[in-house]
Amino acid sequence: MSQTIRILGIDPGLAATGWGVIDQTGTRLSLVAHGTIRAPVKAPLPQRLETIFAAVEALVAEHGPHEAAVEDQFVSANAGTALKLGQARAAAILPAARAGLSVAEYAPRLVKKSVVGTGAAEKTQVAAMIAILLPGAKASADAADALAVAICHAHHRGVKIGLSA
Repeated sequence: MSQTIRILGIDPGLAATGWGVIDQTGTRLSLVAHGTIRAPVKAPLPQRLETIFAAVEALVAEHGPHEAAVEDQFVSANAGTALKLGQARAAAILPAARAGLSVAEYAPRLVKKSVVGTGAAEKTQVAAMIAILLPGAKASADAADALAVAICHAHHRGVKIGLSA
């Protein structure tokens, strides 16, 4: 019998960080949980980052994932926005790393391609495929994106390929 691997997928964002936990047993994927971390929009940046960090830390403690995966940063034309998103990514990645989990990073196009079949898929297409691949997942856009990251990781974990699709 195949070993079950629990994967935490994270779609980082400063206003909303999506998260999803799946189990992979062989080629079978099953939904464990999903949700969205909402940092207080009007709070100073350090408090927003702390909210993300503490929430992911609690998720790691609650769900006990074996591995984690995060969507790589979309390169923004606005340097300030890119810097803040990078800080949100760090706040989401650090709790998993501190817990000793390996954290894989995947380009947004590869995540979409892994779930929908095309790297140019829209958010609605990703959410629709998540509902098919993980029955019972009625996930918001951010949580669906995080589940897509987890599924991408399930498909690519241990594979040494260029992950920029």
